[in-house]
Amino acid sequence: MSTQSLSHVQKSFLKYQHILVFIAPLLFLTAVFTIAPTPSGAGTDYWLQYWWLFPVFLTGATIVNTVGISGSALFVPFLIFIFPIFANPLEPAQLVKIGLISEAFGLSSSAIAFIQYGLVDRRLALTLVAGSIPFVVGGALLSFIIPEVVFHALLGIALLAASYLLFNTDLAHEEPGSSTSSNSDHATATDGGAVSDLPNDPGKLGPAGVRTADDGTVTRVDREGDDYRYTRGGYLRRFANYSIGGTFQGLAGFGVGELGIISMLSTKVPVRVAIGTNHIVVALTAILASLVHVFGGGLVGGHSLSLASTHWNMVVFTVPATVLGGQIAPYVSNALETETIKNFVGVLFAIISLALFLMAAGF
Repeated sequence: MSTQSLSHVQKSFLKYQHILVFIAPLLFLTAVFTIAPTPSGAGTDYWLQYWWLFPVFLTGATIVNTVGISGSALFVPFLIFIFPIFANPLEPAQLVKIGLISEAFGLSSSAIAFIQYGLVDRRLALTLVAGSIPFVVGGALLSFIIPEVVFHALLGIALLAASYLLFNTDLAHEEPGSSTSSNSDHATATDGGAVSDLPNDPGKLGPAGVRTADDGTVTRVDREGDDYRYTRGGYLRRFANYSIGGTFQGLAGFGVGELGIISMLSTKVPVRVAIGTNHIVVALTAILASLVHVFGGGLVGGHSLSLASTHWNMVVFTVPATVLGGQIAPYVSNALETETIKNFVGVLFAIISLALFLMAAGF
């Protein structure tokens, strides 16, 4: 296939990504309804039992995807504290699995939306995912054998750390037409704008493109014509954060997103590019952790969660909700002040972590 044909395919995919993204949950739901092992005699009452999870997960997915963190950071605490009020409580490994499956779909949806905007550094994302794999797998396997009290305590520590990091991180978006380069104060556009040396990829939507100079400087232009300049240096610092975050991602369903944002911003990756790129990292690690949680219990001598133990009547509502929330997030990100959402999530994390510590202490 020629370069021109590949460019045409890529542009068509991005243009119609909303349709393609929503096909994925439809295929998932079809598979669940037709081949997933369910309790004998499962009828309409079984499938509609948890319909009320749809608005809850839609709201949560929109919030976390706007900030660029892991969905399970909200979903897992919700399933621990709020869900038992209305239904039977879940075991830690079960609720993490539901959170991860839902998060994997939601973040994949949002990641494609951010790719459409031209705000994802795919080379950086794939490098970070590759470095996180052994830690994500290790954390997921660890979740099968640690006591519930320890699980709640570790979850509280992770949320408290995430709250602290969120409060100390500037997630304010750059003004339109601005750049991380100090000498770039023009309104940029690659289709006849003020600067002619900015990249313009015909395979992307709008005046979008990316180019890496010989000295490693990356120049990225999004579909609105805004430009960003940065380097991909700082791999070791990011690896340290992603190794810790990857372990918690496998263990509790979140962590890599929160620490990932911090590590990218500390290595001077522009905030909008960091948020977009982080969606790819969190989505792929969530998919990997989900697979380990579904099939990996027997590998470490822990209890095995078979497909039959999955609450399919829950995920049939949480998966479509997170996919829709993932598509809404980029628009919310542009319309609202991200700092406000970030502070709200930070306060919520602090409150939830306190409750988890009290639960671990036996109160």
